[in-house]
Amino acid sequence: MNNFNSDQDKISDLITKLDNNDGSVREKARSVLIDIGKEAVPALTKALTSKHEQLRWEAAKALVGIADPDSIPALIKSLQDQSFDIRWLAAEALIAIGKETIEPLLRAVIDQTNESFINEGAHHIITYLLPTLSQSAELKEILKPVKDALDSSASRAAGTAAAVVALDQLKQIKEKQPKPEK
Repeated sequence: MNNFNSDQDKISDLITKLDNNDGSVREKARSVLIDIGKEAVPALTKALTSKHEQLRWEAAKALVGIADPDSIPALIKSLQDQSFDIRWLAAEALIAIGKETIEPLLRAVIDQTNESFINEGAHHIITYLLPTLSQSAELKEILKPVKDALDSSASRAAGTAAAVVALDQLKQIKEKQPKPEK
């Protein structure tokens, strides 16, 4: 138990350093947090909600390096950040996580309340994930219409409708897959 507290104290100290005025201090702290990995994710996702833009940026940058699926909800929320740079890093982190990002991202497109940043981020993420899905032609076919509907020239409603269809198709695929034995 004592080791856990010292690890958490170390992570907390590193998170504080992410908001330091000295860029080299921030970079070193970020690098150590990336090396720590999954254990640092809760503190980093909490830092994404800071009022300090530099801290949010550093936390998002660290999450790009860690690429842990546990950070998906916080990163999707960060796609709505007022700072373009933080939105971009959140999208990059979701791209680094990969395929596990798709369903929560589609839900965010559907659930958004008049938020164009979500559509922009989803378009960016899906655009970059599509070429990586070479093992899943079916998934590519499902996501391509979403990408097209999220193009800046398309209406927000078109993106939402395409996301609804894609989620339904993903659900049908999952239902066809054999259940793992217990």
